Amino acid sequence: LIQIDGSELWWFEDRGPQCTLLVYVDDATSRLMQLKFVESESAFDYFNATREYLEAHGKPVAFYSDKHSVFRVTNRQAVGGRGITQFGRALQDLRIEIICANSSQAKGRVERAHKTLQDRLVKELRLQEVCTIEAANRCLPAFLADYNKRFAKPAYNPKDLHRPLTGSDNLDEAFAWREERTVSESLTLQYDKVVFLLEPSEIAFDARRKRVTVIDYPDGRLTIRHKGVELAYSTFDKLRSVTHAAVVDNKRLGAALEFIREEQQQAAPAQRSQAAPRRRGQLNHIFKVG
Repeated sequence: LIQIDGSELWWFEDRGPQCTLLVYVDDATSRLMQLKFVESESAFDYFNATREYLEAHGKPVAFYSDKHSVFRVTNRQAVGGRGITQFGRALQDLRIEIICANSSQAKGRVERAHKTLQDRLVKELRLQEVCTIEAANRCLPAFLADYNKRFAKPAYNPKDLHRPLTGSDNLDEAFAWREERTVSESLTLQYDKVVFLLEPSEIAFDARRKRVTVIDYPDGRLTIRHKGVELAYSTFDKLRSVTHAAVVDNKRLGAALEFIREEQQQAAPAQRSQAAPRRRGQLNHIFKVG
């Protein structure tokens, strides 16, 4: 059982930005299994940190967390209506349980670790004059080893219950954000304020008026699948300006561009969706089709 939690703090004091430390603690021994500085306690940050954990240690029996929205459903429109979050779905795919504590006292080991880290780690970062997340993460392996030497307790049963990763454990697919969208008659769909235009094909025509899955990877890649088949597409970013030439140049974009122009006529500018994950490295351009 591995307790996980995030601690938001001015870890660099006045030398750098406020950030969050993701902490993974062995429930049996209080041993720090993983530390990672991130900008915020987001789903994609937990995706990346948990992937690193699994690659280093294997799969634990279960993760034990608080009721943060990354771990626990707070609305009825959860992934596929199954009552699980994106992170919960990823763990389910990998056959790892997620347990949410009813109180902070229930996950006492990670809470006690927070208190120690907020004292000792802040001082260590100060001594090394660390002021960025990248530099702080480079300091963590040495700090973690010293911490465990001082505070970790021997396990009653020394057997390691982590399960090794196998060929069937596809971490790329597991740790990706998934949402379903309906394809229009004109082979378009919308995701995160971007209009996606499917390339005409037999499988694309079959997807009209049906649900497809948008898969948003942490590294910026994005795929659209229908019945397990990836669909070719181009994109049109609704937050960019729309010119008359763009409308005339590509008649297939007509319906999408009309919707976009109506949005641009509103007084308030459109904003990127806050519900979708923070997308890294994704470039949204206007692509001509055909």
